[in-house]
Amino acid sequence: MPTEPVPPLIDAVTLRQRLAAATDLVLLDARPDASAYAQGHLPGAHHADLETRLSAAHRPGADPRCGGRHPLPALADWCTQLGRWGIGPDTAVVIYDAQCGANAAARAWWMLRAVGHRAVQVLDGGWPAALAAGFVPVPHAAVARPRQPYPADDWRAPTVDIDQVAQRAGDPAWCVLDVRAPERYAGRMEPIDPVAGHIPGATNLPFASNLDGDRFADPAVLRTRYRQLLDGRPADRLVVHCGSGVTACHTLLALEHAGLPGAALYVGSWSEWCRSGRPQGRSP
Repeated sequence: MPTEPVPPLIDAVTLRQRLAAATDLVLLDARPDASAYAQGHLPGAHHADLETRLSAAHRPGADPRCGGRHPLPALADWCTQLGRWGIGPDTAVVIYDAQCGANAAARAWWMLRAVGHRAVQVLDGGWPAALAAGFVPVPHAAVARPRQPYPADDWRAPTVDIDQVAQRAGDPAWCVLDVRAPERYAGRMEPIDPVAGHIPGATNLPFASNLDGDRFADPAVLRTRYRQLLDGRPADRLVVHCGSGVTACHTLLALEHAGLPGAALYVGSWSEWCRSGRPQGRSP
């Protein structure tokens, strides 16, 4: 495993160079559409499906009232899946999707970091950037070189549960951040969950503001933006959530890119909160 810090993002040209020279690099395609993967993906990429690999959404008895729409899989299941993809502690991993990292490359990045993996990056610009850089899609599924389950005994990245969010949303020493679109935060519309609104006390900064066009914004720009949001608080006093704990990881990736690591993820997010019977906020 590398000892030097690994930047959380990689550009498509650098990825092509790395693939030409690398002996142990695994690509993950985190686009949610299995048919899109089947029609064409980057050579050697495995499909990291959000519903079946990056969450336990389809496990028997799954209930969004307990963990939201995309709860984390069991740690052992995730470690086994990493081994099936041929990922061990010394493996470099690059992840892409077609939505600038938001669905669901950043989630896969966070999950790898959460078991202690360091050599993992998201392709900045994703699928379109790869095509523009000259990658030629292939339709056949990648062949993995399976390994033993990834050696992790705990989720190491900070997370919070619904009770902790309720406490911290009312505590000025903490900042609870909702990264959904403003109209969803305000409660003017809700296309997915049964109730519109937001967690009382949460502030809003949409994950789309992390981008400059179809790339992540410059680290200095992001650092200034999030320091203003934190208003003197350290980054580890920030709780990030979204609808179901997926696009929140986009902001956690942006914070890492900005040199402000340490924020916690509320995995259940609004999809759990709005089903819990707890108070719900709305904005004009």
